[in-house]
Amino acid sequence: MLSKGSLPILEYDSDPGAVLLPNPSGEKFLPIKCAYAFLGDYVGDYAAAHSLEVVGEYRSMMRLSRVYAARAGGVPITVCEAPLGAPAAVAVLDWLISRGVGEVVAIGGCGVLADLPENSIYIPTSAVRDEGTSYHYLPPEREITLDPDVARSLKGTLSRLGMDCGYVKTWTTDGIYRETKAKVSLRRSEGCSVVEMECAAMAACCRLRGARFGQILFAQDSLADLDRHDARDWGAESFGTAMGLAVAAVSELRHG
Repeated sequence: MLSKGSLPILEYDSDPGAVLLPNPSGEKFLPIKCAYAFLGDYVGDYAAAHSLEVVGEYRSMMRLSRVYAARAGGVPITVCEAPLGAPAAVAVLDWLISRGVGEVVAIGGCGVLADLPENSIYIPTSAVRDEGTSYHYLPPEREITLDPDVARSLKGTLSRLGMDCGYVKTWTTDGIYRETKAKVSLRRSEGCSVVEMECAAMAACCRLRGARFGQILFAQDSLADLDRHDARDWGAESFGTAMGLAVAAVSELRHG
């Protein structure tokens, strides 16, 4: 049912169907577990290094996203490169879910709003919904809480692999060049210590579609100093190992 709002972005429709559907045929062929990676060409490099089979393609006017089948510990896994930004990332994610994906671990970089070291690893437990896409998947609210069981499972896998990580609240925003001093200060006061562009929207999509979702973030640039953006090295050290972390984490994803 459509709820009329004072602003278009607040007009949520609870009908899970739509005129344009991600998979009109309803055919499901992808492995349930999915490593969804904001890692650019590193996804293709990982696929080539592990001789992964291409099992699907998402085509848009701007790019082609290849979908691969992998295995970890005998567990079949879907592997896909995620496009930057909530609208594009959720379009591909919804497409994947419609074809059989039901457990998603996303991995990618984030900016930090506090004095946090580059390449440190974090698991978001909640996200401020400062983007537009999530409002098409869930009723309007200021934040979304991520699945705590998934977060604990991810932390357990990373700990087993010897990776230190912490829980964080993240700020999901569409406007990377509108992270003003006032907004950064406000998000800090709300408890956000990192910022990225997709988490809240992906969590909302998965919740509507009945899929489990969690995310792993590695620290890239810093907004800790409000007078100076520090690009650092954009988390370059993390890209080579991140894909393997996501595959391991989703293969071991469990309840509790």
